[in-house]
Amino acid sequence: MMGKQVQRILVVFGTRPEAIKLFPLIHALRAHPGFDTRVVVTAQHREMLDQVLEFAGIVPDIDLDIMTTGQSLDGLTARLLDELGPVFDREKPDRVVVQGDTATAMVAALAAYYRKVPVAHVEAGLRSHDIYHPWPEEVNRKIVGSIADLHFAPTRTAADALLAENVPATRILVTGNTVIDALHMARERIAAEPGRTRALDTLADRFAGKRVVLVTTHRRENFGGGMESIARAIARIAARDDVGVIFPVHPNPQVRSVMDAILGDNPRVAMIAPQDYPHFVRLLDLCHLVLTDSGGVQEEAPGLGKPVLVMRETTERPEGVMAGTAKLIGSDEDRIVAEVTQLLNDPTAHAAMARAHNPFGDGHASARIVETLYA
Repeated sequence: MMGKQVQRILVVFGTRPEAIKLFPLIHALRAHPGFDTRVVVTAQHREMLDQVLEFAGIVPDIDLDIMTTGQSLDGLTARLLDELGPVFDREKPDRVVVQGDTATAMVAALAAYYRKVPVAHVEAGLRSHDIYHPWPEEVNRKIVGSIADLHFAPTRTAADALLAENVPATRILVTGNTVIDALHMARERIAAEPGRTRALDTLADRFAGKRVVLVTTHRRENFGGGMESIARAIARIAARDDVGVIFPVHPNPQVRSVMDAILGDNPRVAMIAPQDYPHFVRLLDLCHLVLTDSGGVQEEAPGLGKPVLVMRETTERPEGVMAGTAKLIGSDEDRIVAEVTQLLNDPTAHAAMARAHNPFGDGHASARIVETLYA
């Protein structure tokens, strides 16, 4: 440590998934004497972000609070650039750290580039190779990847994608995904403080003796006909006597209105509010399988031995599919019903996915990232 200058790090994020994947890293950075770590949140998602911050014990140093109702991608991007630029000018960071594929990550990288501040990208190298699936996330992460000088790839596959784009190997580190760090930390805390998830006791009792299918869906590419197809499939799955469906419904009207219309009075479908992080971890523990179009859930569920059926045509997380923990099934109603039915009816098929090796990490990604940043 003698003589080495303390680095000022700005960790910038704005959504719930970013907060989950960054809180273990923020704690690791703040525990290291070689860093002056400052947390900047844009609050691209306000309420869901705040829930994670409270659970993680992180108070932002700067909160831009830029979320507005019905915000367009154009307006959001413009506001982010207008707000983040002056923050960087005042804070004068030695490095900016961003995570994943959000508008906040993309714009923060761009604002840092305009000031010639180096950028480290956590969860680098994810690629679906289709700029419209997922949209706009695929292009967001390609933009960040073209700016970052340090790429913390969660898997070897992600690292190989970066190498194929001519990123120097010396700039890439395979770390595992920090979401597994967060999952381990959350389960330990829930075990120590069971009262934190007591709100789910009634739901657990309601579906006692049934196999729970946990559903999450919010991707833009499924808006419209895709959402209607998903809702009809859920109704058919829930018609089974041995099944209960728990569905934390995303607040976006493109999701909520469709689900209310098709599933609103179904007694076997518990449509609940989006859950804070500890409650969602408990839901993963409770369920038999997961039906999702989320990226992060594809990483988290295998950590608890839960099969994942992915309602998308492509995934930037092919490692789960290759390892057998996840299966791409799209949003066709009949296909969804058939795939869920197989996992419910065939214990061997379920066990094969539940026992598959989780390729996304061992819970020590944050430590590897901190070591590299300090080197």
